Amino acid sequence: MPLIALLPGDGIGPEVVAEARRVLEALALGVTFETAPVGGAAYLVAGNSLPPETLALAKRADAVLFGAVGDPQFDALERRLRPEAAILGLRRELGLFANLRPSSLTPGLEDVSPLKPEIARGIDLLIVRELTGDVYFGEKGRRTGLGGVREGWDSMRYDEVEVERIARVGFETARRRRKKLCSVDKANVLETSQLWRDVVNEVSGDYDDVDLTHMYVDNAAMQLVRDPAQFDVIVTGNLFGDILSDQASMCAGSIGMLPSASLSSWRSSLGLYEPIHGSAPDIAGQGIANPCGTILSAAMLLDHSLDMAGAARRIEAAVAKAIADGARTADIGGTLSTSAMGDAILAAL
Repeated sequence: MPLIALLPGDGIGPEVVAEARRVLEALALGVTFETAPVGGAAYLVAGNSLPPETLALAKRADAVLFGAVGDPQFDALERRLRPEAAILGLRRELGLFANLRPSSLTPGLEDVSPLKPEIARGIDLLIVRELTGDVYFGEKGRRTGLGGVREGWDSMRYDEVEVERIARVGFETARRRRKKLCSVDKANVLETSQLWRDVVNEVSGDYDDVDLTHMYVDNAAMQLVRDPAQFDVIVTGNLFGDILSDQASMCAGSIGMLPSASLSSWRSSLGLYEPIHGSAPDIAGQGIANPCGTILSAAMLLDHSLDMAGAARRIEAAVAKAIADGARTADIGGTLSTSAMGDAILAAL
C-alpha cells in the first residue's frame, strides 16, 4: 500500500495540505498517510527544522506532499537552523535535483491575470529548474572588507555533470510536450552560464527531434510578459528558475494556483510535491489561502510517483470545473474560504 508522507510545515501549509489530503482520500486509491513536522513547526518541538524522524519518513515514503516553510519569528536564527534549511536539506538528502513547475491559465481566470486576456490564454509552459546547485548551495559567508566595510558573498557554480543531468530532464520533458526547449542563462556575463550553455548544446545532439533555443534571463523575463505562448519547456538554473517560475505564476493569475514536483530524474518514482507559494504568515490561520496549488501538486504526485495518471487527470479536471463554475478564493477574485474551495473541488470530483 503506497505511503504518502505529509509535511505541512508553517503558515498556511497545514491548511492547504489538509485540503489536498481530503481530495486524495475521496479518490479511495488505497494509499496511507503519515504526518511529520518540518520547518519552524519542527524547530519549536525539536530544535531542528528537519528532525531525523521527519527525514526518515520522507526517505521511507513513496512520495512526499509538502506545504510550506518560513516565519519571520525565526529570522534571527543561524541560517542552518531556519525553517528554509529544511526544504534545502530534503532536496539534498533525497537527491531531488529536478524541479518541474507547470504554468498554464485555468479557463475562467483571464480576469485575474495582469496580462491582457488574449495574451494570458496562451500560457502553457513548464519550467524545469535545477534544484541542488547554484548560489543556494554554493559557498557563502560574511566578512569585513577594506576600510571595515561589511561584505556578504555567495558562490555561483555548476559542474558539467550537474548541467547535463538537468538538461536531459529538460529535453525528455520537451519530447513529451511540443518538442520545444528554451535554455535560459546569462552567458554574456557569467562564466557559470557559459559552461551551462556549452553543455546544453552538447546534450542537444542526442535530441534531434527537440528544437533548442537559448535566451538570456533578462530577456526571458520580458518575453514571459510580452509573449508567453512562445514557450513550451524552459530549462534553467536554481536562481533564475526560482524567479522566472514565480513570474510565470502571476502571469497565469495567482501564485496560489501552481503546483510543482521535485524529482531525482525525469522518470523518478520518489518525489517531493509542493505548491510554489510560500508560507504566507500574514494570512495563516485565517482560512483564506488558495488550496489549488497544493491539490494540483497532489495530482502531480499521483502522476509521477504512484503511476496513477487517471486519478491525476480527475483532480485536474475537478479543479478546472470548480473554477469554471465560479469557485474562487480571495487571491483569484472570490470570497470562498480554504475549506469551501476544497468543498467545491470535491463536489466537482
